[in-house]
Amino acid sequence: MGAIAAGIAMFGAAVGGGIGDAIVISKMLEGMARQPELSGQLRSNMFIGVGLVEAMPIIAFVVALLVMNK
Repeated sequence: MGAIAAGIAMFGAAVGGGIGDAIVISKMLEGMARQPELSGQLRSNMFIGVGLVEAMPIIAFVVALLVMNK
């Protein structure tokens, strides 16, 4: 039962991370299209945002491992 719960948790985290990355990157591209002179600042902010979004699947992986080992 713990393996099923861990799989569901990882699935949700992976889908959420993918959607979050897509939103962050698409908004960054919109901003670069509107103001090309800010592309450097937008790119650095995008990397920070993607890093924060990707932290969630990593945390979900750790929680999934804890649930499986219980």
